[in-house]
Amino acid sequence: MSGINDALRAAADQFGTPLYVYDAATISGQYAKLKQAFSGHPTRFFYACKALSNVAILRHIQALGSGLDCVSINEVRLGLHAGFEPQNILFTPNSVTFEELVAAKELGVNLNIDNISLLERFGARFGASYPVCVRLNPHIEAGGNYKIQTGHIDSKFGISIHQLRHLERVVKGTGLHVRGLHMHTGSEIKDVGVFMRALEILFDAAGRFPDLDFLDLGSGFKVPYKPGDAETDLTTLGQQVAAAFQGFEREYGRPLECWFEPGKYLVSESGYLLVHVAVVKQTTATVFAGVNSGFNHLIRPMFYDSYHHISNLTNPQGAERLYTVVGNICETDTFAWDRLLPEIRENDLLAFHNAGAYGFEMSSSFNSRPRPAEVLLEAGQLRLIRRRQTFEDLLAGQIDAVEVLS
Repeated sequence: MSGINDALRAAADQFGTPLYVYDAATISGQYAKLKQAFSGHPTRFFYACKALSNVAILRHIQALGSGLDCVSINEVRLGLHAGFEPQNILFTPNSVTFEELVAAKELGVNLNIDNISLLERFGARFGASYPVCVRLNPHIEAGGNYKIQTGHIDSKFGISIHQLRHLERVVKGTGLHVRGLHMHTGSEIKDVGVFMRALEILFDAAGRFPDLDFLDLGSGFKVPYKPGDAETDLTTLGQQVAAAFQGFEREYGRPLECWFEPGKYLVSESGYLLVHVAVVKQTTATVFAGVNSGFNHLIRPMFYDSYHHISNLTNPQGAERLYTVVGNICETDTFAWDRLLPEIRENDLLAFHNAGAYGFEMSSSFNSRPRPAEVLLEAGQLRLIRRRQTFEDLLAGQIDAVEVLS
């Protein structure tokens, strides 16, 4: 870790804090693990860019050979801007207007439609002229937090597997060409069996659609957040997926690709949020380390109760003490409760680990505090890939009533 720690300290010195830093080598390594694990069967990966959509990151991942999974029309446009070809982009929205779906179709990307109403309208207008993928809800409850479980019976996502007859009637009545079936059960799935149960449901549904090219299992691969933390056994999963596909293809009569949409898995461990300690405050109950950031920059601990390992980069060998690490936002704003850390002093530099996914992406300028800058560490070089937000940026787009009246 000394190499990356030196780079993080250099980044803080050069660009200031709060600061997001991403290690390109970690992203490359994660993608290589995926390719190796699923090498037993034709498999395509589409990076779920909702995790981190900076164009420099998109271009790095595109260069690795990945496609792109998008959930909004502007993510699609970002992908095209970054250099992804339309056929390598999968659009998987929910609760969008028909017009947004048509806009994506006009851009030539793969469409993944998740409700019968839009599917029926799309089929009535375009018939078989534009192949689509259909997102199913398998009614499997899985994932590390209820807020990131997307395949259970109460989820808004996908078409229920109990509506397959209705789905078939729509496809037959409109002449739609369904070339793929998709499901995504949630995030941070440790049990390989969850994926295999979902795959069996996809196989069962696939028998009703004779012209498929692929089956898409979404993602949800678990990454470790602390030493000894469990993670998805990708080697075992890859072997089981390959064997299952080979068996099903003999029945189906044609080969099918397997698709996945890893997001957090590719970028989470690459990212660090760097902060400086503004105050060390001892109370009757605890010792607070107050930093120059807050949940406006990293909301996951407050939103998902997520754990992020914290390093004291200034005093890594200090005697360990218990601290509650908090931010500077105007309400409860806690990164870590009663965490054992090397002694923290005011102005020490701290690093929050596993901050690459849903860190900057979910950040805001709440309390009128600017969003951080972003830096990419690539081939030993630090490169600014997003400048720090300024006060002028906070005013951008606002219309002053005095100016309007004048």
